[in-house]
Amino acid sequence: MKKYLPEGKIFNSPENRYYLQSERTMAEAMAQGLILEGHAVLCDSEHNIIVELPFGKGIIPRSEGAIGIQEGKTKDIALLSRVNKTVCFKVTDIVHEKGEVICRLSRRLAQEECIERYISTLTSGDVIPAKVTHLEPFGCFVDIGCGLPSLIPIDAISVSRITHPNDRFFNGQDIYAVVKSCDEDRICLSHKELLGTWEENAALFSTGETVGGIVRSIEPYGIFIELAPNLAGLAEPRENVRVGQAASVYIKALIPEKMKVKLIIVDVFENSVFPSKINYFITSGRLTKWVYSTNECYKNICSEFV
Repeated sequence: MKKYLPEGKIFNSPENRYYLQSERTMAEAMAQGLILEGHAVLCDSEHNIIVELPFGKGIIPRSEGAIGIQEGKTKDIALLSRVNKTVCFKVTDIVHEKGEVICRLSRRLAQEECIERYISTLTSGDVIPAKVTHLEPFGCFVDIGCGLPSLIPIDAISVSRITHPNDRFFNGQDIYAVVKSCDEDRICLSHKELLGTWEENAALFSTGETVGGIVRSIEPYGIFIELAPNLAGLAEPRENVRVGQAASVYIKALIPEKMKVKLIIVDVFENSVFPSKINYFITSGRLTKWVYSTNECYKNICSEFV
C-alpha cells in the first residue's frame, strides 16, 4: 500500500478496503502499524472525530486528531473541517463497549510517521503530489501527505498572473508541486515550474490559429490574455473588456526572441468554464534549475533549487 500521500488517495484502494472490513483485519493493521483511511462522519461536542466503519465505530480523540492540537499549535478548525471527508489514522486499540466494537484511532501518529519517513527526507527541487485543501487570496494551501499542510504562494502558481488562486485551482483538486525550500517546521512549495517553459507552451500554438483564452490584465497599452497557465499574449486595447472574461483570439505572431505573443481579439464573453485540467510538463523527479526564457531572449527568467 502506498503511504504518505494526501488524504483520500488510498481510501478506495483494495488494501484499505480489506483492512477496514472487520475487527479481525483492523487488528492485523494495528499489529503491522499500518496507516489506513476512513470516512469522518462527525466531530462531537468534545471535538473527537467519529469514523464510519463497516463493523463498528472508529474514534479519533481530540488530542489524536492532528499534530499540535494538544499543545495549542494547531487550531480545532483542523478537526471540524475533516467532517464528511477522508481521514488517515493508525489503529491504537480495539475494545467492546455496550455490544459495539470501538476502534481507537490516531491521526497524529500517522502524521508523525509521515514527517519522519517522508517529509523530513524532502529536499529543494523534489516534485511531489499534493491535494488542494483551501484557497486564500495570498495562496493555495495543499495537503502534502497525511493531512499535513503546505502553501503555494499566489505568485508561484503560474507565470501568467491571476487575481486569486481559484482562477487556477479548486478545493479537492489533485495537483503536483515542487519543493522550493525546507525549514524545520514547514515545506515551502512552488508550482509554475511544472507548467512548461515559454518555448514548450508556445509550441502548442501556431500563427493564424484562433484559440480560447482568459483576460488576465487590462493595461493602457493593451490587454493581456492567458492562452495557457505559463503563456499569455497581448492584444490591442478594446472597450467593454473585463478581467476574468473569456475570449476568442487570433494569433497574429509568436516571437521567441522577445517571448511575446501578438493577439487580435475576436470576441469576449462571460467565463462560465470551470478551472480547466492542468497540463503538466513535469510530474516527477527533482529539479535543480528551471529556465522559462528562450535562448534568444535577453530576459532571464529562471528558478534555482539549492
